[in-house]
Amino acid sequence: MPLNQLVETLFRNDRIISAIFYANIGMFILSIMLNPFMTSITLNPFTFLSPEYQSLILLGATGTIPIDRLSRWWTLISANYLHGGILHIFFNMMALKQIAPLIIAEFGTSRMIIIYTLSGVAGFWVSYLAKIPLTIGASASLCGLMGAALYYGKSRGGTYGTIVFRQISSWAIGLFIFGFLIPGINNWGHGGGIIAGAVCAIMFGYKEKSKQNWFHHMIAGLLVLLTVCVLIWAAGSGIYLRLR
Repeated sequence: MPLNQLVETLFRNDRIISAIFYANIGMFILSIMLNPFMTSITLNPFTFLSPEYQSLILLGATGTIPIDRLSRWWTLISANYLHGGILHIFFNMMALKQIAPLIIAEFGTSRMIIIYTLSGVAGFWVSYLAKIPLTIGASASLCGLMGAALYYGKSRGGTYGTIVFRQISSWAIGLFIFGFLIPGINNWGHGGGIIAGAVCAIMFGYKEKSKQNWFHHMIAGLLVLLTVCVLIWAAGSGIYLRLR
């Protein structure tokens, strides 16, 4: 089977979004299970079912603490699949369901995977350079999708492009206002993700400019394989260290 057909079979639109969704849910459940008994059960909606920092570090939270002290560079990937509470993961997964289909429709599944993964890594790399000690969440990757959508809307122009640009711009502005009002939000990761997403969109193009090719499929496949390996390692090592 040709590479293009193989990738299209494995990375169907609905499959890849569901895979990202369930990977996040799975890592969130595991992070709760690694908590000391009943410590995540509270009446506060902002802390209800919230994993402890120790559990998050075990499973691959990133920042200056894991990277500088433990040399865990792979956490730049794993941190994208960890969340600090039920509301945190709920809003991020809602955003994924809304924006990922747009990026897939205009860029293709392989380029969406590239943008999502590299933007997450870049966002957390920027926050590491900004000396953020510990950070998690899919927001950097999601901001990458927003950055790609902003570039697409501005580049395409016309009625449809303008609508896309204005809609995503309002989301981005709202996100940064929220980030400055609420303590603990990683604005460095968000900003780095948006810029990285726009850069990836410029480098790899979108459907109306160029079709997806074997290079896009190869890069996407390698990034999926790397992500799967990192998450398996994070989960396995986290369970082992907790039980040791």
